[in-house]
Amino acid sequence: MSLSVKHLLGIRDLQRQDIELIFQTAREFKEVLQRPIKKVPTLRDTTIVNVFFENSTRTRISFELAEKRLGADTINFSASGSSVSKGETLIDTVNNILSMKVDMVVMRHSASGAPHFLAKHIDVPILNAGDGINEHPTQALLDAFSIKEKLGSIEGRKIAICGDIMHSRVALSNIYCLKKLGAEVTVVGPPTLIPKYLESALGVNVTYDIREALQWADVANVLRIQLERQNTPLFSSLREYSIAYGINRKLLDSLQKDIVIMHPGPINRGVELSSDVADSGHSIILDQVENGVAVRMAALYLLAGKQSQ
Repeated sequence: MSLSVKHLLGIRDLQRQDIELIFQTAREFKEVLQRPIKKVPTLRDTTIVNVFFENSTRTRISFELAEKRLGADTINFSASGSSVSKGETLIDTVNNILSMKVDMVVMRHSASGAPHFLAKHIDVPILNAGDGINEHPTQALLDAFSIKEKLGSIEGRKIAICGDIMHSRVALSNIYCLKKLGAEVTVVGPPTLIPKYLESALGVNVTYDIREALQWADVANVLRIQLERQNTPLFSSLREYSIAYGINRKLLDSLQKDIVIMHPGPINRGVELSSDVADSGHSIILDQVENGVAVRMAALYLLAGKQSQ
């Protein structure tokens, strides 16, 4: 069995069987990660370069750890301090790296569509680690994997995606992934942070009432406010956002039901989530982090297999 795609650029390019194959492979790798020796030689003699044109901590560390657990040789490239700052183009930068006989590229870029553009010009598999406000496919995969692990299935589950939907590549990838797996999706947040096309174009429910969304949902995937992507203020203040849309223990207790809390990180504690929720038994946030390594191992392994065919 193999993926239907050469590159992992976005969830919208995947078929349901691709997602299920990644989950099946991730489960096997998660078992490996529980062993005393957490490495397998499946990608030995494979060289992977992590090309990050945008700041990252969790995603970059997760990919690097996944690569090392698979036995791959890893090179880390950061745009700051590189020839990019001297005016070198994206294609020239990557081609210079590939001339050193690199087998795969993991790439994060602030421009939406940058990995797709690169995929048309180079011949090795590209794994999108986040492009602008477009997609973040491995985050959506690990989120869905974590939901399935916690609840046993995704088909028919009710998932609320809460917060800054407009500027979140995580939200878009999650919507594509969850819908393909048969979940119902509702997005909730201030009207200024929810694109107008979502309901009609992607078949999701839209509400501006956080209590209504949580009362409906089995799972709440809570997103941070991405102030760095907002050119103009889209709500009055973080304090008022927290009052209107922040999830705290009092709100959860008032629901009189169990609900799973997720967050892709980093958490702005006291804004979208209070600490007594982020650290509670409702939260599977640390499970998401752990599952991220296994899911990225699976994606890298399957893409490497696709390359060798």
